[in-house]
Amino acid sequence: MKSVCILVQNHYDFDVRVRRKALALATAGYSVDVLALRSSPTRKSYTLDGAHVYTLSLGKRRGSLVRYAFEYVAFFLWALVRVTVQMRRRSYAAIDVNTLPDFLIFAAAFTRWKRAKLILDMHEVTPEFYISKYGIAENSWLVRLLKRVEKMSFGLADHVITVNEPIEDLLVDRGLPRSKSTVIMNAADEARFAPTSRSSPAADTVARGTFVMMYHGTLTDIYGLDIAIDAFGLVHHEMPGAELWILGDGPEKDRLETRAQRCGVASKVRLLGFVAPSEVPGWLSKCDIGILPMRRDIFLDLAFPNKLSEYVIMGKAVLAPRLKAIRHYFSDGALAYFEPNDPADLSKQMVRVSRDSGLRARLAARAWVEYAPIRWDVMKQRYLRLIEDMVGPGAADGGTVNAPEASVLPR
Repeated sequence: MKSVCILVQNHYDFDVRVRRKALALATAGYSVDVLALRSSPTRKSYTLDGAHVYTLSLGKRRGSLVRYAFEYVAFFLWALVRVTVQMRRRSYAAIDVNTLPDFLIFAAAFTRWKRAKLILDMHEVTPEFYISKYGIAENSWLVRLLKRVEKMSFGLADHVITVNEPIEDLLVDRGLPRSKSTVIMNAADEARFAPTSRSSPAADTVARGTFVMMYHGTLTDIYGLDIAIDAFGLVHHEMPGAELWILGDGPEKDRLETRAQRCGVASKVRLLGFVAPSEVPGWLSKCDIGILPMRRDIFLDLAFPNKLSEYVIMGKAVLAPRLKAIRHYFSDGALAYFEPNDPADLSKQMVRVSRDSGLRARLAARAWVEYAPIRWDVMKQRYLRLIEDMVGPGAADGGTVNAPEASVLPR
């Protein structure tokens, strides 16, 4: 049985992408170890999704650049020692390193001398992330340094995974050989949204005649919930029975409540707080449309939100901003697009889609057709083929990865 080690500076329990990969590897017959941050003070090591998880108690209290640097260096040093020690007894065939930070791959450099293959899964593009988060100038010395570290990191890797094609194109422009790159989309797992798993909370039933627009996720400024509230405030009189449900928690919650009051829609905007991931399908089943009011900037223009996949899987029409990565995968016939950062344009789409049930059905159907080639079942098989091509099959009997199913999730 071949062994794979996954490095991720995050809480494994809550990192959906990494958990999906670990489960796919374990199911395919690989032995999987994960080095991650500790999510519970009582669990230093444990088994989850078929993976053996080893953790560092470091916390995740990021804010300033100094705090980011401290956490990155601390985890890097721990991972460097841990993976080197474990390599002596586990003889890993591959190390799957998940960013951020990009330089975490150097913690596994020793294993390459022992013939392990190094895979760098670039969840984000670091220079653009820091430009967006801290307003750093694109031509600053720090951004140039981050691009240099990025290039050194994917240079060390035997293979690089990116999360969408626009990001892959950007990295190729920055020196990544396309021949050593594979796109594994950050798609949602359809199994979580099958009808049998859509348990619906007992409370908060939808009143007859209510039209529900829904957002679910973290309440931070970049996701533009203030834009959605402003847009709803412009047209709520034209949408009798409409409500905006916002699921999630975050630093913007109080500001959003104040904004809803100022826009005159406090009674129609429901901030429902944190919802457990297992309950998300049940909540999504209650809405009429999904809404993604993300702002546009150098980082978000390349983002493909996991929430979009979830709405599409649930058969919901989606209001989405005209951002580069989203536009790359979905046509005008699949999503109701609006100009980013523009409440007036978003409000027009709210009214248009709310008044036409036929349009909603057509959007949802077309979105599913365009989403099917990038759904998780396809991405999982692509990931397993990549691992098998690099290190061989994981199963002791030399079994191969099954081909993806021809059918798609039943509607």
